[in-house]
Amino acid sequence: MTTAILGAGLGGLVTAFRLEAAGATYDLFEAEPARVGGNVQSACIGPYQLEIGPNSLQLTPELEELIADAGLTSEIVETAAVSKHRFVLRGGRLRKLPGSPPALLASGYFGWGTKLRLLTELLRRPGAPLPPDTTMAAFFGERFGAEVVEYALAPFVAGVWAGDPAKLLLREAMPRLAALADEHGSLIRGLMRSAKSPKGADSTQNSTTARRRIVSFRQGAAQLPQALAAGLHHLHHGAAIAEVAHEPGGGFRLTRADGRPTPRTTYDRLVLALPTHAAAPLLADAFPEFAAALAAVRYPPMAAVYLAYPRAAVAHPLDGFGALYPRTEGRRAAGTIWSSSLYPTRCPPDQILLTTFVGGDQTPTAADLPDDALQTAVDAELRTLYGITAAPVFGHVARWPRAIPQLDAAIRPVRTALPGLETAGVFVVANWAAGVGVPDVVARAAAVAARLAEGA
Repeated sequence: MTTAILGAGLGGLVTAFRLEAAGATYDLFEAEPARVGGNVQSACIGPYQLEIGPNSLQLTPELEELIADAGLTSEIVETAAVSKHRFVLRGGRLRKLPGSPPALLASGYFGWGTKLRLLTELLRRPGAPLPPDTTMAAFFGERFGAEVVEYALAPFVAGVWAGDPAKLLLREAMPRLAALADEHGSLIRGLMRSAKSPKGADSTQNSTTARRRIVSFRQGAAQLPQALAAGLHHLHHGAAIAEVAHEPGGGFRLTRADGRPTPRTTYDRLVLALPTHAAAPLLADAFPEFAAALAAVRYPPMAAVYLAYPRAAVAHPLDGFGALYPRTEGRRAAGTIWSSSLYPTRCPPDQILLTTFVGGDQTPTAADLPDDALQTAVDAELRTLYGITAAPVFGHVARWPRAIPQLDAAIRPVRTALPGLETAGVFVVANWAAGVGVPDVVARAAAVAARLAEGA
């Protein structure tokens, strides 16, 4: 059995890496002439190490195993201890989020009305399952109130999905939380019981309650896809695929955009590791309904602004992972990662490096400025938030016209179609099927590769 993998993003690389280890026959096609990793990119500009994508990785068992198999265990860099602290802008000042539900109730972060709603949510009993079109904002707003939506949920959704909780569906974005609410009635009680259950006894524990190590690599997150690619013998760079034909007797025939032949005339299985907007035109003839559904998936724009300052000119201690800025606070930026607090070697020792995100579905036009003007606008906001008294000594802007697939109503027909496609020999390891996190993509790609290797 032969497999064609389209796209050398992390999902495609993990699939190919596992198939190669299993001795299965595959070809991995990547349109870029030299680059791999998709959105997992790192850049060194002088003494500054920038993450053009995920700034750190949550170390799940599947990811830890992959890192070991890729020979990168010794390259892991742990985040600094302060990374456990998270901040949110509220009332114009940065406030540290309490680290546990009891601490949250004891703190002054939420008002008494919200605290009462948090307590009464514990009294909910199981009822009818949540409707599939329940949005995250509707679910959390009905249970916990507008304050939780505005000052906890909305900034969190902006930071993870670049999304709007009024549009994202709970079952698509947070399926395990939806399952806990269905089973226990009370989400809080479900989380508490899941946390107390023996490891492995409750499947919701793995991604809902377990605290994982947050890590990176000496050369940045891109070191992982680069190491995976280095071990592949059937990775074809500069090999954009223009069309996929589904043969009447089964199998797939690929047409390269440059007219060159593919290594094999047909392939038995097809693995998609492409964003929806790249996959849709390739499948328009073979799977027209699925291609139309793919084309409807939205990706909001996002920009990252990297600014470095002299440490002596920054009043804030920067003793945390970073800060989120709720839309209701009226800021242009959605949040800032305190990059040099997490990994001090990412800039000179007498400086600090901040990575600020602008745009996303809640403020889609916020990054609609030229690079210089966007840096100036972000610098002005950072000065007021962090007590900065000097001009930045370094600046850089990275942009994603299409940042993260939105798990809203448009994603439902796409995901509903996936089992039927697998029957036809099409498998998906991209983040719009797996989940937007690196661990989600790694786990799905490893599982798909194991199934394909069994059938090899």
